Amino acid sequence: MKKTEKNYYQSLYEITSILNSERDPRALLYSIVESVAKATGAKACSLMLLTPDKDVLLHTIAYGLSDWYLRKGPVKVSKVISDVLGGKTVAVLDATTDERVLYREQAKQEGIASILSVPMRLRGQVIGVLRVYTAKPYRFTKDDIHFVETIANLGAIALENLRAYDIIQKD
Repeated sequence: MKKTEKNYYQSLYEITSILNSERDPRALLYSIVESVAKATGAKACSLMLLTPDKDVLLHTIAYGLSDWYLRKGPVKVSKVISDVLGGKTVAVLDATTDERVLYREQAKQEGIASILSVPMRLRGQVIGVLRVYTAKPYRFTKDDIHFVETIANLGAIALENLRAYDIIQKD
């Protein structure tokens, strides 16, 4: 993965500009996952939101993943997911062999090597997960993790702002 601090700052600038102007939730979320994938040089990025029962994560939007992979099945709370839902960022070096990954064979078929899973927090509660996928095994750096955590937090705030905006528009 090729990236620089400049890529991260440029991406952060682009995302905050979009957050300030975009009112379409899908377009906003797609811009976030696309920007993260491009800034990190990753194969793909996805955003998953937690169901109200907090048992399953639903792929809400993705960049760089096939429809087949996105339809592979529900992402139920597993070891990786439970750690992330507990507020921890989890990096998996080899998604095809790591027991914490629920769909290892599908990850292999999709060409996914490493995964970074970052909690999306809103007022102290995890509402979803932002995931970065690489095509080659990759040890995520502190800078990578910090950047994705920052974007995950901005994404959570953006979702809340869109919900509030919708409520105001309906009144």
